[in-house]
Amino acid sequence: MTVELHRLANGVRVVTEHMPGLQSASVGIWVAAGGRHERLDQNGIAHFLEHMAFKGTKTRSALQIAESIEDVGGFINAYTSREMTAYYARVLGEDTGLALDVLSDIVLNPVFDPHEIEVERHVILQEIGQSHDTPDDVIFDWLQETAFPDQPLGRTILGPVARVESFGASDLSGFVDERYAPDNLIVAAAGAVDHDAIVRLAEDRFGHLRSHPGPVIEPGRFGGGECRVVKDLEQAHVAMAFAGPGYQDDDVYAAQIFSSIMGGGMSSRLFQEAREKRGLCYTIFAQTGAYSDSGLMTIYAGTSGEELGELMGLTVDELRRAGDDISDAEMNRARAQLKAGLLMGLESASSRAERLARLLSIWDRVPSLDEIVGKIDAVTVGCTRQIAQNLAASGSAALALYGPVEGSPSVGEVSERLAA
Repeated sequence: MTVELHRLANGVRVVTEHMPGLQSASVGIWVAAGGRHERLDQNGIAHFLEHMAFKGTKTRSALQIAESIEDVGGFINAYTSREMTAYYARVLGEDTGLALDVLSDIVLNPVFDPHEIEVERHVILQEIGQSHDTPDDVIFDWLQETAFPDQPLGRTILGPVARVESFGASDLSGFVDERYAPDNLIVAAAGAVDHDAIVRLAEDRFGHLRSHPGPVIEPGRFGGGECRVVKDLEQAHVAMAFAGPGYQDDDVYAAQIFSSIMGGGMSSRLFQEAREKRGLCYTIFAQTGAYSDSGLMTIYAGTSGEELGELMGLTVDELRRAGDDISDAEMNRARAQLKAGLLMGLESASSRAERLARLLSIWDRVPSLDEIVGKIDAVTVGCTRQIAQNLAASGSAALALYGPVEGSPSVGEVSERLAA
């Protein structure tokens, strides 16, 4: 399998990976236009724009967009994250040109029909309402806002209701003009693809675009603090976060291994101590999330209000203890899990195309699999213990609590116990 990269004269990047033996292909357009690229008055517009992309172009109706891909047995979709908006399709290799034509059409030629804007506005408001009714979803939005206060990286992707209710066609087109510049566009494809053919298609669809500088994004700065929402629920939900490394920091691999040791599976410390040995919760996990310039280590659990204090105390104690006694066996297990997850994720064309775009957006190149595996293998027990020690020494945490959480520990108590 060979990764090939080409940059058009205007800055659009084209990256492909041919996968022998596959009959299908995944192709997409990734745009550096996510939640963190919005001004305060634009919060939620990247996600709104993603919805509107499928509502018609200058040459295709919404139905024709869907039929163009589904008539050949394909699949088309999109998503918005804090750093990217992605439009992608999965088709047979022979239909890659059609897929890229449709995708480029919805990215470059959307028609912001007033009626369709109102339809999608209603859909998005329903989506926001649904997220608010799902405690183990909304708590992560509150945690993000608490971890990165008063900055774009901390705002919700869906946006607040008041903003979503105000967006019009000029707001959508203005965001496109600002952010959908050639330097922010990546065309990525994997599977039964021909690199030269994809480059020609990309040149035809995007080569005419003029490059222009976009607004500079605000760096992520971990702040910390507490968000506590008391509500009469069956379960108390708690999520805590600590500053972590960004994707460009080699410590990101040690942080990922550390979070796996703490709460990455049934053999992890928190699962064993909190659930298996003490029965304090049904769900508990830890994960490391990274952005281009910053990151978070996050722990989530759901339990009863009566047991929340004990669970939080146990969690903090386990984090502190890890700075001294992470073992070689735990280290090797977590490293194997990280590498297996990486390799298993490469078995589909869709995963490979997304990986190409993500790595290219971070490093402006695609590191080889051997390079990444080498960095994972280079992580030592000392590295992971140092991650735990850094957490304890930082004195800064973010805490989000939802449900019957009146008497649970505060973020100050969590930080003090961690540093004790």
